[in-house]
Amino acid sequence: MNWNLLRPEYATWQPEWTEEEIRSTFFKCTKWQVEETLDPINCPYHYYCTSSYAGNYSQAVDFLLLFFAAASYLATLVFMVMHVSGKGQKSIQSKRYLLPSGPVALPLIILALAYGHRINSAFPLSCTGPAILILVLISALTFDNGAQSDFKYVFFETSTISGILHASMYLDSVILPYYTGLDALVSSTFSGECASCVCRKEVLIVGGTLISYRGWSLTTFSVVGTLCSRIICRVAGAKTGRSIWISSIFESSSWILIIVDCVYLTANPPPERLELRVAAFGGIYVLICLYVIREACIHITRLHSAYKSRTAVVCNASKVEMRK
Repeated sequence: MNWNLLRPEYATWQPEWTEEEIRSTFFKCTKWQVEETLDPINCPYHYYCTSSYAGNYSQAVDFLLLFFAAASYLATLVFMVMHVSGKGQKSIQSKRYLLPSGPVALPLIILALAYGHRINSAFPLSCTGPAILILVLISALTFDNGAQSDFKYVFFETSTISGILHASMYLDSVILPYYTGLDALVSSTFSGECASCVCRKEVLIVGGTLISYRGWSLTTFSVVGTLCSRIICRVAGAKTGRSIWISSIFESSSWILIIVDCVYLTANPPPERLELRVAAFGGIYVLICLYVIREACIHITRLHSAYKSRTAVVCNASKVEMRK
């Protein structure tokens, strides 16, 4: 893959183009048209963009979204640290409103992703959107909504599930044109017929073939399955080993898939906005490490309690024998 084509100095076919013009022409194209070619050997597939980009929103929108995303991340980080230290249960009722998966932040995230195609200056969602969705998934997995009654619990969890599915769908509407344009730019040659006209050896598919990450994916549905299993266990009052085992399988699978997505996106990033991507996914890795520490502490505590109980039973049995 020739990543140098992303740099304007390599675009000799149109040297006056700036990097921003390249982004708006290829990365923001939502409709690629294939037409008949006169050179089936060198140009078997000829594509050009038929959509027009309305332009970026004001940078103020980007900075507001950046501030909101940073605040949501910090809230998640603080509550995860509190959970690791054993102090997180005291603020269950209030924290759900501060978390990315909560009833306040999640609708704002959905709104941002719904119009994320034009948020493309200081904080482009085509680069940071996957990290934001993963942050929502981690928040939903880690924290309970804290509702006391079953009705409120089901309502909040169902709203979270709906929000996650909508956020995933809107994220794909942002990143799929980006990945498609990236494939069209990097894996093609310019025909010179028009500004966006490219020749390809293979068919251009939606989302391209360079990066296979999708918001609407197995990871999202695994998290949704985890939340659904929690609802069933809460409403049905199922505390049996089988229900706990199934819920644990869903949750473990969700975390594994999240880690796989993070590693994949870190290992296969487009060569732009590198600092922003490193900061976003660096923060996600910190949350994952905190979760691993918390789970390790829980297992160590359980093993210690089991050891103490077993030791107490053995000691009591020894005392009985000595009395006899």
